[in-house]
Parts: sequence; C-alpha cells; structure tokens
Amino acid sequence: MSFLILIVLFAGLGIVLGYAAIRFKVEGDPIVDQIDKLLPQTQCGQCSFPGCRPYAQAIANGEADINQCPPGGEAGIAALADLLGVEAKPLNADNGEETPKLVAVIDENTCIGCKLCIQACPVDAILGAPKQMHTVIAAECTGCELCLPPCPVECITMEPVVKTLALWTWEKPENAAQKETS
Repeated sequence: MSFLILIVLFAGLGIVLGYAAIRFKVEGDPIVDQIDKLLPQTQCGQCSFPGCRPYAQAIANGEADINQCPPGGEAGIAALADLLGVEAKPLNADNGEETPKLVAVIDENTCIGCKLCIQACPVDAILGAPKQMHTVIAAECTGCELCLPPCPVECITMEPVVKTLALWTWEKPENAAQKETS
C-alpha cells in the first residue's frame, strides 16, 4: 500500500513540476543571443572575457564596449553598432589588431605529443594522443593562438587560411579602389 502511495505522490509531483517548467519557463536574453551571433566565435579571450558568450553578455549589460574583438574586426564592430543603434568605433588597440584569419599548423616531425595544446584549445580543434603526433582540424580551428604559448617545442605555427572557392568572398569596395590607385 505504501508503495502505491509513493507512486501516486511522485506522479503528482512530476505533473506539477512539468507544468511549472512549461508555465514559468525563463527565456534567455534575446539581445545577448543576437550579439553572440555577430561575434566570430573564436573563444580567444582577446576581448578580456573568457569567450564570445560572456563578452556578448557584458555588451548587453553595458559592461563592455563593442570594439574589443580583434577577430571580428571593423566589420564586426559595424554589425554590433548597427544592431545596438550606437555609433561604430575603431578597434581598441589594447585588445589587439585585426589580422587575416589564421589556422594552426603542427610540425609533425617536431611534435612530442605532450597534449598541452589540446588542453589549451577552446574549440577542440586539435587531435592527438599522449606521446603521439597531434594534428589540427583546420575547419574547426578559429585561429585564436591559445595553443602557441603552452607548446614546449614550438612546433605550432599560425598560417593564413588558404582561400578556396568555398571560403571566397567579395572584396570590400574601398579595398578594391585602393588597389587600383596603388
């Protein structure tokens, strides 16, 4: 009999909790989601936050400025300014400078398999096993350069992403005009 009472009690509590989860569901802040979608998702920390989502939250809360993301560059700043209805600013030099998209490349002959780069990679773009050569999944690498400092043998280099047809984009008109005049 006590077993049936417990079953009924748990079923009743489950129904109440299910209703409460539906009725009182707390939605995330949509502006944070929109800001986060505009950020490059490198998770590099150059903005002084541990990743893109915390930086987006800080922007939404008014705790950070829109010009702290070097990987996003001027285009990212312009997109954030447009979204938030504020004036675009130049990239804050204290956070770094805008560079072309880079990808990590591991020299297979030098790699000792220490796993320090794997532990440092925020997006799990490096594969390998202890005391075995490691490799980078180029499509997953964000170019954050966080794998460089922990490498004891300096076998990792950052190289520009090779433009392929899949990665090709139109040049900005001001860049094309500058090339014609030079």
